Amino acid sequence: MGETTKEAIEALLAGVKHPTFEAPMMQLGALRLKGLEGRKLLLEATLHGGSERLQAQVRERVQAALGDAPVDVRIEWRVVVPRRAAGGDDPVPDVRNVILVMSGKGGVGKSTTAVNLALALQRMGARVGLLDADIYGPSIPTMFGVSESPHSKDGKRIEPLQRFGVKLMSIGFMLESDRDAVIWRGPMLQSALMQFLGDVAWDELDYLVLDLPPGTGDVALSLAQRLKSTGAVMVTTPQEVALQDVYKAVSMCKKLNVPLLGIVENMSYFLDSVGARHEIFGSGGGQKVAEFAGAPLLGQVPLDAGVREQGDEGVPIVQAAPNHEVAQAFIAIADALVDQIARESFERGGGKVAPDGNAPRRLRILR
Repeated sequence: MGETTKEAIEALLAGVKHPTFEAPMMQLGALRLKGLEGRKLLLEATLHGGSERLQAQVRERVQAALGDAPVDVRIEWRVVVPRRAAGGDDPVPDVRNVILVMSGKGGVGKSTTAVNLALALQRMGARVGLLDADIYGPSIPTMFGVSESPHSKDGKRIEPLQRFGVKLMSIGFMLESDRDAVIWRGPMLQSALMQFLGDVAWDELDYLVLDLPPGTGDVALSLAQRLKSTGAVMVTTPQEVALQDVYKAVSMCKKLNVPLLGIVENMSYFLDSVGARHEIFGSGGGQKVAEFAGAPLLGQVPLDAGVREQGDEGVPIVQAAPNHEVAQAFIAIADALVDQIARESFERGGGKVAPDGNAPRRLRILR
């Protein structure tokens, strides 16, 4: 390389493509040269998530483009989370993304997925809330080890509880005993759910994860009609008997125009003490649902007793042992989900600029 000038460096960087959108980052406004003093080159990269994987990919592509240019590169990372297209009567206008975790069938690990997904997003630096929308069978209090009752500062809005940096709300926090039953008809259930959205001080969140009850009943229908969600994550196990109900939930989402963000295959396999893989519930179920839904398979989560143990103890696996194989699977799923949300936002915008979250921008510097 000849003389190291700003123009020469920008010419080299012009070919750096965004790992998610596969379009030139400088053209998208996602990479810019902030300064060049001697050998010190300062760049700014604007990303849609704070994952280490995404940062590493951008760094590798930048270094490859610069080749043997005599510069020491420092990248300032900024995060801009895309925003869903919410209407004026939206109950949570300050929440950028609402993610519905659904299954269509009980017993497939939907709540476990919702809990660990929320924690994995929080580990990326995102502002996250988790709403237990399974009114008849709330699991969040147990899985987060929370037994307090929420309160109101102003007498108008309920303050969500917090644990591990995640804002929480559940009907379970309102019950005198965790063995009490909620015996409500549909209209009461729907009213309570909308209160948990509109009358809770969620404030500004990047992601609000909703743990929905199994099936295709009142809760899912009410949310689809009253709330503009970013989309749904469908949870299944590989076995055929689970798939039949999950197909129904996918069909419901399509009829209600709820975007399918991706599929999570839970209990995919079991590794024994010598590392042999056993597909106890069969194989390929998640991929079948993904093909039927026209959505990506976000990931496969292995079956492990530690997940149940940590959930029962109130410290989910992603929080208790982030390097555990199962925790890493959930973290990778969260990473893929963030990519998918950004990709859909990018496509809605015509594929010309990186998602900017819609003004006002929220920029967070990662050093």
